[in-house]
Amino acid sequence: KWKPKSVVYVNFGSLVTMTPQQLREFAWGLANTGYPFLWVIRPDLVDGGSEIKSNDFVEVIRGRGLLVDWCPQEQVLGHPSVGGFLTHCGWNSTLESICEGVPMICWPFFADQQTNCLYARTKWGIGMEISTDVKREQVEEFVRELMEGERGKMLRSKTMEWKKRAEAAAKPGDHLFSNWID
Repeated sequence: KWKPKSVVYVNFGSLVTMTPQQLREFAWGLANTGYPFLWVIRPDLVDGGSEIKSNDFVEVIRGRGLLVDWCPQEQVLGHPSVGGFLTHCGWNSTLESICEGVPMICWPFFADQQTNCLYARTKWGIGMEISTDVKREQVEEFVRELMEGERGKMLRSKTMEWKKRAEAAAKPGDHLFSNWID
């Protein structure tokens, strides 16, 4: 249904929680981009409930925004329509994003997420970090940059380089793989 690399996938993992205001900022930032998106909103994602389905919001995203409470993340990231990942930058999500060649907008919250985000941004060149005090204008700006901007093209290129490295490292016959088996 969607063109290659045109959909934004949004998932903040299984432990992160946010305020209703943060949820609204992400929601309207995504809505304002005009891009199609798939957003995993767990029932416990928002402190005090996850209701964002105002009539205005539902109308704006109709036909291009899908809200679900779970999805098979690896399959979604591997789909050719997915062009960007708005994530908490947990280790599993980071690895899955790299292995599928999908650049990230990172919103780290706790534990390893800040370190993963730091490496994604500064060492690997595969992500951008959004402010902790999230604002819809920044969400919109970052999504647009990731999906159509020059920086997004650079991030996508670097992510594909890292994907190839991951594939090579896991290939049977690879030096590291052989040493592990022996």
